[in-house]
Amino acid sequence: MRVAVIGAGYVGVVTAAGFAEFGNEVVCVDKVPEKVEMLRKGEIPFYEPGLQELVGKNLKEGRLVFTTDSPQAIRDSLVIFIAVGTPPRGDGSADLSYVEEVAREIADNLNEYKVVVTKSTVPVGTSLRIKEIIETCKNNSTQFDVASNPEFLREGSAVYDFMHPDRVVIGTDSDAAKAILRDLYRPLYLRETPFVFTDLKTSELIKYASNSFLAMKISFINEIANLCDTLGADVHVVARGMGLDGRIGPKFLHPGPGYGGSCFPKDTMALLRMAQEAGYHFRLVEATVQVNLSQQERAVEKIRQALGGKLEGTVIGFLGLSFKPNTDDIRESPALRVAKMLLEEGAALRVFDPAAMKNAAQVLGNGCVYCKDSYHAVQGAQAMVVATEWNQFRNLDLAKAREAMKGDVLVDLRNVYEPEKAKALGFKYIGMGRR
Repeated sequence: MRVAVIGAGYVGVVTAAGFAEFGNEVVCVDKVPEKVEMLRKGEIPFYEPGLQELVGKNLKEGRLVFTTDSPQAIRDSLVIFIAVGTPPRGDGSADLSYVEEVAREIADNLNEYKVVVTKSTVPVGTSLRIKEIIETCKNNSTQFDVASNPEFLREGSAVYDFMHPDRVVIGTDSDAAKAILRDLYRPLYLRETPFVFTDLKTSELIKYASNSFLAMKISFINEIANLCDTLGADVHVVARGMGLDGRIGPKFLHPGPGYGGSCFPKDTMALLRMAQEAGYHFRLVEATVQVNLSQQERAVEKIRQALGGKLEGTVIGFLGLSFKPNTDDIRESPALRVAKMLLEEGAALRVFDPAAMKNAAQVLGNGCVYCKDSYHAVQGAQAMVVATEWNQFRNLDLAKAREAMKGDVLVDLRNVYEPEKAKALGFKYIGMGRR
């Protein structure tokens, strides 16, 4: 099957490489020539484990092509995935200008039947809007169908998620589109991956509902951690006791400085905006957003108190800048927000992240020292702060880190260390919800 993916961002490249691996002829389109040239060489413009190998393999075998020629890609393909960005506007709503631009371009190049699929995360009703734009702007009687196929890719494990998804959601009112997309996903269908076939609006809402629920789960356990700090309980034991209940499950019950990334902050705000426009007050998601913002302020307060109430002039070894491990993505990163707040209060930061240093430097500028590794970061520091739970931070030689430091404060915002072990090595340990 010939497939076009419009947009060579995170979702677009993973989707294109995944469908090529399924044996399809895939062309991935982007308007930025430098990005396309980079991808043609098998170089990935962002950090994602396993993706470079997958792209390189399918480039070599001729199933995957990158181009700037979107009209040709549209004309040559049966299925066209829209995977362009939907950045948030100032009011929290999604900016659909890129999506609508692609819809008009499809209309201009509609030479034979196509299935147009929204892969981007879009507000409820967007697929119908795409259908309306194409119908209005096309200059012939060629038929087409529109479908919604939201992505559920986790940064850091996106290749695995594409090949082994929990489910595939397809929204369409067309039997033909349904059959074509089922055939496109045939390798997963044969593997008995659960498929959810529904209408367009329901499909679009599934993505927002899923991400907002996970964000709510994170905010809930952070609230429990804050309560544990007050009552003297241990949030890890509480979370384990909760997670063993099959109705709850253990995932996303990990306290920290809040959620971030390209999805949860944007999607919770977009869902709130959609609800507001529909005349519904979504109290749970509203509280989720508020808790998340206050969690980073609480993290800074923990660091401030641990350093005697003063941050100005203190040297802090700051480990982790990406919003989660195994990615260089700093979008809405709680770690980065904490770092910025510390700098604003006059702290001197020595920072290190295994993948996100270059991206973080564009935000933090020259206000801190960028270090070559974890031990360099804590050299001469009065406190060590763990802000992102990279595995190499979990396996840090704490004795070596303590020896390199001037002070003895360890603020573990991700609870990656055992408090008693840290204390035995001479640290003053402060975690999230740990007595």
